[in-house]
Amino acid sequence: MDPVSLQLGTRNLHGWLVRLLSRNLEWLDAKVKLFLPNVDLGSEYQALDPAQRVILHLQKLHTQGPTTWKSFIQGVCMELDVPMDMEVLLMSMWGHEDGFPSLLEIGKESRSDSQLHPGLKRTYQSCGSSPRRKQLRKQQQELAKKYLQLLRTSVQQRYGDRTPGLGQPLAFHQVYVPSILHWSRASAPFHTQEGATTGDPKAEDGTNVNIRDLFSTKASKGPRVTVLLGKAGMGKTTLAHWLCQKWADGQLDRFQAVFLFEFRQLNLITGSLTLPQLLFDVHLRPEASPEAVFQHLKENAEGILLIFDGLDEILQPCSDKETADPEDPASALTLFSRLCRGTLLPGCWVMATSRPGKLPACLPTEVATVHMWGFDGPQVEEYVNHFFSDQPSREAALAELRVDREALSQHVTLHSRWVQRTKARLGLSDHLPTFLAGLASHACRSFLSLLAQREEEWVAARQEIVLQALKKLATRRLTGPKIVELCHCVGETQEPELANFMAHSLPQQLPFHNFLLTYADMASLTNILGHRDGPIHLDFEGCPLEPRCPETLAGCGQVENLSFKSRKCGDAFAEALSRSLPTMGSLKKLGLAGSKITARGISHLVQALPFCPQLEEVSFQDNQLKDKEVLNIVKVLSCLPRLQKLDLSRNNVSVSTLLSLTKVAVTCPTIRMLQVRETDLIFLLSPPTETAAELQGDPDLQGNANQRKEAQRRSLALRLQKCQLGVHDVEVLIAQLQEGPQLDEVDLSGNQLKDEGCRLMAEAAPRLHITKKLDLSDNGLSVAGVLSVLSVVSTCQTLAELHISLLHKTVVFTFAPELEEQEGIQKRATFPDSLTFQMPSEPSLRSLRIRLTHRALQAQRLELLCKALGGSCRLGHLDLSGNELGDEGVVLLARLLPGLGSLQSLNLSENCLSLEGVFSLIQCFSTLQWLLHLEFSSASQHIILRGDKRGRDLLAPGSLPEFRAGARLGFGQRHVPRSFCLKDCQLEPLSLSHLCKSLEKCPGPLEVQLSCEVLSDQSLETLLHHLPQLPQLSLLQLSQTQLPPRSPLLLADLFSLCPQVQKVDLRSLRHLTLHLRSSEEQEDRCCWRFTDCGLRQEHVEPLCCLLSKCEDLNQLDLSANLLGDDGLRCLLECLPKVPISGSLNLSCNSMSQESVLCLVEALPSCPRVREASVNLGSKQSFWIHFSRQEEAGKTLRLSECHFKPEHMPRLAASLNQALQLAELTVEEPWVGRAGLPKLLEVCARASGNITEISISETQQQLCIQLEFPHQENPEAVALRLAHCDLGTHQNLLARQLMETCARLRQLSLSQVNLCDASSLLLQSLLLSLSELKNFRLTYSCVSSKGLAHLTSGLSHCHRLEELDLSNNQLGDEGTKVLLGALEGKCWLKRLDLSHLPLGGSTLAVLTQGLGHMTLLQSLRLSRSNIDDVGCCHLSKALRAATSLEELSLSHNQIGNTGAQDLAAVLPGLPELRKIDLSANGIGPAGGARLAESLTLCRHLEELMLGCNALEDCTALGLARGLPQHLRVLHLPSSHLSPEGVLSLGQALDGCPHVEEISLAENSLAGGVLRFHQGLPVLRQLDLVSCEIDNQTAKPLTASFVLCPALEKIMLSWNLLGDEAAAELARVLPQMGRLKRVDLEKNRITAYGAWLLVEGLAQGSGIQVIRLWNNPIPPDMAQHLQNQEPRLDFAFFDNQPQVIPRGT
Repeated sequence: MDPVSLQLGTRNLHGWLVRLLSRNLEWLDAKVKLFLPNVDLGSEYQALDPAQRVILHLQKLHTQGPTTWKSFIQGVCMELDVPMDMEVLLMSMWGHEDGFPSLLEIGKESRSDSQLHPGLKRTYQSCGSSPRRKQLRKQQQELAKKYLQLLRTSVQQRYGDRTPGLGQPLAFHQVYVPSILHWSRASAPFHTQEGATTGDPKAEDGTNVNIRDLFSTKASKGPRVTVLLGKAGMGKTTLAHWLCQKWADGQLDRFQAVFLFEFRQLNLITGSLTLPQLLFDVHLRPEASPEAVFQHLKENAEGILLIFDGLDEILQPCSDKETADPEDPASALTLFSRLCRGTLLPGCWVMATSRPGKLPACLPTEVATVHMWGFDGPQVEEYVNHFFSDQPSREAALAELRVDREALSQHVTLHSRWVQRTKARLGLSDHLPTFLAGLASHACRSFLSLLAQREEEWVAARQEIVLQALKKLATRRLTGPKIVELCHCVGETQEPELANFMAHSLPQQLPFHNFLLTYADMASLTNILGHRDGPIHLDFEGCPLEPRCPETLAGCGQVENLSFKSRKCGDAFAEALSRSLPTMGSLKKLGLAGSKITARGISHLVQALPFCPQLEEVSFQDNQLKDKEVLNIVKVLSCLPRLQKLDLSRNNVSVSTLLSLTKVAVTCPTIRMLQVRETDLIFLLSPPTETAAELQGDPDLQGNANQRKEAQRRSLALRLQKCQLGVHDVEVLIAQLQEGPQLDEVDLSGNQLKDEGCRLMAEAAPRLHITKKLDLSDNGLSVAGVLSVLSVVSTCQTLAELHISLLHKTVVFTFAPELEEQEGIQKRATFPDSLTFQMPSEPSLRSLRIRLTHRALQAQRLELLCKALGGSCRLGHLDLSGNELGDEGVVLLARLLPGLGSLQSLNLSENCLSLEGVFSLIQCFSTLQWLLHLEFSSASQHIILRGDKRGRDLLAPGSLPEFRAGARLGFGQRHVPRSFCLKDCQLEPLSLSHLCKSLEKCPGPLEVQLSCEVLSDQSLETLLHHLPQLPQLSLLQLSQTQLPPRSPLLLADLFSLCPQVQKVDLRSLRHLTLHLRSSEEQEDRCCWRFTDCGLRQEHVEPLCCLLSKCEDLNQLDLSANLLGDDGLRCLLECLPKVPISGSLNLSCNSMSQESVLCLVEALPSCPRVREASVNLGSKQSFWIHFSRQEEAGKTLRLSECHFKPEHMPRLAASLNQALQLAELTVEEPWVGRAGLPKLLEVCARASGNITEISISETQQQLCIQLEFPHQENPEAVALRLAHCDLGTHQNLLARQLMETCARLRQLSLSQVNLCDASSLLLQSLLLSLSELKNFRLTYSCVSSKGLAHLTSGLSHCHRLEELDLSNNQLGDEGTKVLLGALEGKCWLKRLDLSHLPLGGSTLAVLTQGLGHMTLLQSLRLSRSNIDDVGCCHLSKALRAATSLEELSLSHNQIGNTGAQDLAAVLPGLPELRKIDLSANGIGPAGGARLAESLTLCRHLEELMLGCNALEDCTALGLARGLPQHLRVLHLPSSHLSPEGVLSLGQALDGCPHVEEISLAENSLAGGVLRFHQGLPVLRQLDLVSCEIDNQTAKPLTASFVLCPALEKIMLSWNLLGDEAAAELARVLPQMGRLKRVDLEKNRITAYGAWLLVEGLAQGSGIQVIRLWNNPIPPDMAQHLQNQEPRLDFAFFDNQPQVIPRGT
């Protein structure tokens, strides 16, 4: 490594070494004692911090000399945990003598750095008088002069007359021949490609460049930047070093200082640095006052040259962001950018070297570019004269080079290659010249032996080094020019094995872009390819090629894809290519684009193509071909039986030729698509499925070939877009198509057909057998021509949709397959018999959709339209939007609609309708039986009339079956309500009266949804007044509407006005929902919700007065109002008059402790109150629950009420008066030493039994639970202390509790800190609890003495039945001590030691104890470091635990061996009900053995084996004998294929007890998970990331219905689309218990989400459907969520709030 590298890396390495040794001080002390036996490590040393101790040691070791230091560094690398990259740096820098002084230097630099801030930005203080400034100025100049001399001396020493060491440059005055340099016209930012400049270098730009011309004084005052471009090994780095040496020798006297930086070294600097740090820390540091030196450099910047070598090697990204201050610290590349742009050190000279290619955009546009072209003949001879010292050798070498001119041309880079060799450190590693490879051939061995005066064995060994280097190069990813160069090198070696190795190392895709390729280059490439077995793809783009180049491809059977794109390719090139093509037997894809081939060249290629029957794709695009050439090419299609694509785009083709091409497309049996659009012309073909024997002419198979071709169903797609076709052309085209095959698609958009041409195509459509689409858009169709086009409606039975929009120039016919062709499409989904769709016996016709939108229709033509459409019995959807029909047109249409039959939808949007016009459509509810829903939005002029399908037919054709109006679901009939939706309208009283009168005649049930900006008092009263006249009304909604403040009182009086009101929900005075019951429905309890309505104290009394008239009031919600304490007091006074039988919600009403006390005081006067719960903290909840009769016992829960001592007497007095109180729970923030006794006193005065006390220090909360009346219940006594330190004043509380809870049965401590004193207290407590049965200590910290105290205390608890010591912070020894408490615990039933280290001897203590626990029922040892050996011992111990019901060993590493040991024991545990072996590294062998064993555990209920690589053998084994009582099966991420998953599904089908299944992260791709019998109690199904697609989802969703208890379905991270969403939406209303569906990360669009909204609207009880990360735009997601809040598109799970108990 060179000195620059050492300077860059040593400082960081020194800091890293100090940090490493600070963590290993004991090791370091031992090493220092070894190397320095007399060193003193006394108290003074021990007082130092670790870093200081390490630095002191390193200094002492360093002073002992290089031998000691080297031994120490080697010890660090061998004995400590040193990463490989750091070990390399340590050994390369400090592991040898060359790097020895760097540590002392870096120590000095570190100290100086600490004295000066980074960036050297110290500002100079005012110097006072002028003489003082002159003196400082003189001092600065002296320091600068001294530094510049030091810099020059350093460079002279670096390039001294010596043999270069490792990483050191050559002494250039020994041998240096300057390369040829040429100016370039290019300017930055550069996007040149390597070798882009082709041809004679002298023709590029004028004269050669002298090296001194690189720094011309004629440059502008701006940035003086030169970029030197040259290929690898051309001598760029050599020139950079040579310039430095010349400056040091005084030959570049223009510059005061020259700095050289290599980007490969700058890449090592990961942080930011300033320019002074770059100059002085990375290069050479001044001996003193670096800030003064830098100031001198700034003032003399025009004399500074900064050379940056290897710009193409930069690893840092080029940032476009610039800071305000250009002298701020930044990356090395950013500093380089600032220097180039002149914002840093303005006026300096910058030179950068780089290989040609895309360079950073940070270079300025005025940069000068110089190309390095290598060496010519005279320069080579000059170099040889320098290279060989003796005359005979020199003459022999020159004679050899003159004979072999190619070797001479390759010899031009000899000197630069040797520099590359020196830099690479590994010898021949990176870029070898061809001549050197030639020297490695056997033919040169004798000459080289003579030249070197050595034995041939010595030469052979050196040649082998070259061959190995070439072999190493062949394995790298090289660019095109490097590959060509390497091919030359390998060819020169004449080594078949090396050529074979390189041929097989080449990638399959081989691109060559933008560089000259000669015949010799292509020959060397194909020579290498001849040794390859597999196929290869050659792509030549922008490469000037010699015309003879394709001849080299003759017989090259390895080329599978061949592509040329260059304007340099002409007829001679095409002729040469045509001679080679028939010999390339593996060629499948041929491309010749962007050439200048004429008819002569094409004729050669056309003659050659029939001899290439294996071709699959041919491209002649962008070749300026004429009609004749195009037709000649197309004629050969029949001769290419495997051709799939012919691309003739961007050529010159006339309309007449285009019609000739369509005829070819119609008649040629293999063409499946002709696509023409402006300049595009592409044939797509489907070759017949012939065998290779047929292609070779097998006589036995050729006989029936034509018959099979005729039997194949052929379809054709024609896309002739923007081709200037007219009416006459259409007539010709129709005549062609009538004789042709079935047409998938005909696209004639963008032509000039006009009305007549469109009419002809429409009339011909029934005869053309089009199966998908006919597009006549943008053909000049007029309003008059629309009706003539509609003639196809009654004559074409396969037409599915016709869309005409004159505004958007759209005319599209969409067809569906005929009925006999869609038998597979219309197959009924496989549903169970009880869920089969009941369909009529005759087949139903697909409904027709007509869309005449945006100026395609006028009001006066409505009668003609209806007459034209009346003959079609299939019309299902009619879209007349955007036609400005107005009110009169709509009234006329309403009269004509019955003549159109039963539609499914009618769209009248954007037709300039008023409210009166909309109201006129309401009568259609009575006249049109199919009409169920009418929607109108005034703002968007959106108006839709539709039936009950709710738009599901908008899916792609064939995605869902069609049903007639009489079809119904077999799982029960349901009255579908009619709905009327009016949005964004001005609802004045008069308009509302008109609306209600129009609705009176509508059949029911009826739902009305209204929204407007503001609704006045009078309008609301008008609406409510008309409700009794609408007995068929079932739902009234007002959304996004500002309601008047009196709304709650108006609505409270509604019950007396309209008794059928069942539910009133008013939110924020903006959303109102009224549910009404019909006279036939049974009466149900009423619910009134007035949330966030601004209710205050003055509203309470009138509100209660009105609500008292409602006898069936079940729930009253007044949350989020402004009642306050006074409002609550008033409400409690009125409460006995209000007949509430359910719950009263007063949450979030700004209440204080006064409200709580008022509530407790009011309990005796409210006999029907059964429970009250208050939380004044974060939840802000206030609930009162009632019963219909007087309650004997009441429950009171008070949480976070922040009681103060002055509240306690009143609280205690109130509790004494509450005689019916049965249970009291108080959860309070701590009130300190003064408040805590007060609270305990209140509990004592309340005369209840304390059953639970919990203390949480982190949550600052105390919870006390009491039960009334006095009754000793020893089983319920428990003490829980959580999140607290059991020291200090809590000891007093604990002693009081010990006296109170003498018969404690349960003691729980979680997240506590047991110090020595606390553990003694706990020990004494345990010794006094002779009847303790349950002890729990989890997530806690225990001192070492505390463990002994705890173990001692537990050892006296002989009656313990449950012991939980999980998740504590204990080491191996601590765990072993604690497990000593297991001795003698023969009554233990449950033991949890999860997250404790149970390896080795610790596990032995456990297994010994388990042998005596014959009553053990539960054993949990998750995450306990148990391996296969430990599992073996554990399995033996479990043989005695015959009562074991639960075994949890998840997240250990028992592996296959441990699993097999367990499998041998499990059948001997007859009571086993739950086993968890998740994430244990179990493979198929262990899984299969477990499956075999588990089938014998007949009482097993929960089985969890997930996150193991079990594979299908385990699944199949389980499927053969699932336990009959199985409730839970978890097998996520078990490497199961569809076969394994489906076998489990079949085995689970019909299981009566299964509640939960998880098969996530297994594969269901292509499989169908289907239940036939169902799972009656299944609650949760997890199929996340199972590759489920739409096809798989259909039977799966049908199976959901067979699981009536399902509450949660997880289908995230699958491949579900809108079809799956449609299936889910269909079954949602049937799943009464379903609460949640997870569909994150699928392929559901906005339409699929809308289908789910529709499914939810049909009565589903789902709380949330998760749809995060589906392809739904954010604005559409927000709109859908506004429509249905249960759709959740957020990243985080927004779970609905849980309704408090008693609701």
